[in-house]
Amino acid sequence: MGKRYRVYELARKLGMPSKELITHLKDLGEDVKSHMSTLDENISALVLEAFKEEKQTQRKEKKKLKKVTLPAAGITISDLAKRLDMEEKMLISKLSEIFNSPLSPNTFLKTDILITKLKLALSDVEITFDTTDLDELAKRYVTYYEKHPEELVNRPPVVTVMGHVDHGKTTLLDAIRSTNVAEKEAGGITQSVGAYQITFKGKKISFIDTPGHEAFTKMRMRGAQVTDIVVLLVAADDGVMPQTIEAYDHAKAAGVPIIVAINKIDKQDADVETTKRQIAEKLDLVPEEWGGNTIFVPISAKLGKGIDDLLEMILLISDMEDIKCYPKGRARGVILESRIDKMRGSVATVIIKDGILKIGDYIIAGDVGGKVKALLDENNKRVKEAGPSKPVVVLGFNGIPQPNSILYALDSRKVLKETLEKCEKKRFAGAKPQKVRLEDIFEMMGEKEEKVLMLILKADTDGALEALRDAIFSLNSEEIKMEIVHSGIGMVNVSDVMLASASNAVIIAFNVPVESKAVEEAKREKVEIRSYDVIFHITEDVERAMLGMLEPEYTEVSEGKAKVKEIFKVSNLGNIAGVVITEGYVTKESKVQIYRNKEMIYEGTIDSLKHFKDNVARMEAPQECGIKLSKFNDLQPKDELRFYHLEPVKRKLHFIKK
Repeated sequence: MGKRYRVYELARKLGMPSKELITHLKDLGEDVKSHMSTLDENISALVLEAFKEEKQTQRKEKKKLKKVTLPAAGITISDLAKRLDMEEKMLISKLSEIFNSPLSPNTFLKTDILITKLKLALSDVEITFDTTDLDELAKRYVTYYEKHPEELVNRPPVVTVMGHVDHGKTTLLDAIRSTNVAEKEAGGITQSVGAYQITFKGKKISFIDTPGHEAFTKMRMRGAQVTDIVVLLVAADDGVMPQTIEAYDHAKAAGVPIIVAINKIDKQDADVETTKRQIAEKLDLVPEEWGGNTIFVPISAKLGKGIDDLLEMILLISDMEDIKCYPKGRARGVILESRIDKMRGSVATVIIKDGILKIGDYIIAGDVGGKVKALLDENNKRVKEAGPSKPVVVLGFNGIPQPNSILYALDSRKVLKETLEKCEKKRFAGAKPQKVRLEDIFEMMGEKEEKVLMLILKADTDGALEALRDAIFSLNSEEIKMEIVHSGIGMVNVSDVMLASASNAVIIAFNVPVESKAVEEAKREKVEIRSYDVIFHITEDVERAMLGMLEPEYTEVSEGKAKVKEIFKVSNLGNIAGVVITEGYVTKESKVQIYRNKEMIYEGTIDSLKHFKDNVARMEAPQECGIKLSKFNDLQPKDELRFYHLEPVKRKLHFIKK
């Protein structure tokens, strides 16, 4: 027996506007009056079957996409054109439209730009990134899901919550998980990627909570890459903001379905309809009820209103997308976050994509390997294994794996050792990594005439450190350069202080403590250590420090004008000009410019200002007075004088656009 649907329910299941479905049904001869009409079981089944066939056709067409693998660090447009087998001019033309700026064959495109922008310009190209040759090595020993499509099963959706800072992402996840994460976050802003799994109506959903501040763009980008569905959160009292647009761009580039959650509907100044209009105008996401195909769900995360509706829509989209995985064999996953834990050593947050990760498995991610010592769920409880879409914290890495790298479970310790050796050889085949030496620092400082702000960065996680570097480098200006002498994970130690002292650097500690010995050493060496727990406070302070390094600038403020009527020669004093003030005023402190035949012949200061025989501080038009200039004795009748003073100008930094 088929299931009976109302028109709007079936439209949602099919991912199309109700109006469009009504038109199709009328073409089939059905008497449908509104989106609330109930459809016959047979008609519902017929439409669903047709939709399934259409989906299969779309999947086949999707497989025809041209695949290209690009270097992880990025690529020039010239090299990219060769890999895509395109003419340089055509590629530059397409990219120029997206970037809205002139490009050249030598323009270097970084990885995050390639992910967010290139996919928009080249919809027929599927891009992957070659971090090392590890993936091909590891695939020999891991899951065979690609070779056995008949064994694939549905897995729980991985949902990323994205949006502007302070629009309520963490509060929404609090409401979903019935926990209280928001109050623990510094400044109410999430600083690390967290992943959590819930059960709703007997079905599991995994959530990725991405950081809210714009400096964490790359971390938010990672969330969009591993996700199946994006919940774009927009506050009903604030509307579409810059980071809303940024989040949408990443979600769109990832090619995943988007559900819009309009939050804070409980506020007095909340305006849901205006917010919908803004979203439709700025993001081209049109609500279903307006004839579009985007699901909008009004919610109040604070009061818990609309949360069930949102979760139902997530499950509905998940059913429609038919998300698959290989449920058995060795695991494959994605590293979301990695850090050093004082008690546990190297730990990483992982989302399992395929297979089962178990305690005792040998694992590798990038060029970092290890053996799984323990698996922790989102409640910090130990679990024996983790299956597809399950987020877990993995203990047992021998180093810190890079966020966004692929985790593989390998056959044995021997395979792990062989794979790591191959990675090591490949890594050292090219240029060897340079270590910071004091001699180099002094040499660099000696060579540079421009002003340079030297910094040492310490953070609690690799992702935070990367975001911090991006935030710092975004402040590079034409007037002052930023130079990061050293950066690392973990607390500030004596070694950091000594390096800062030698290089005249400031230490920035983000979410990490400072060793007591390092505090003492910093006082002794007069090294400044700044501790922060919110990233934009760092950029504010650094920008203020940069402004303080700028030379002062002044602007001329005109005071008045005068004309020389007569020259009086006074013994022991020199020439004194008898002038008539034609405009404004003159003071004893005024600066003066002398013009003769419209050419400036002198610029300087006033030695004395007299009215008859009396010294005065100020004279105004149309009065006459006597003026003696400093270090200038060649005034002539009809010379014109301009009086002015200098006022300091608030300096601005001209940031270098990348």
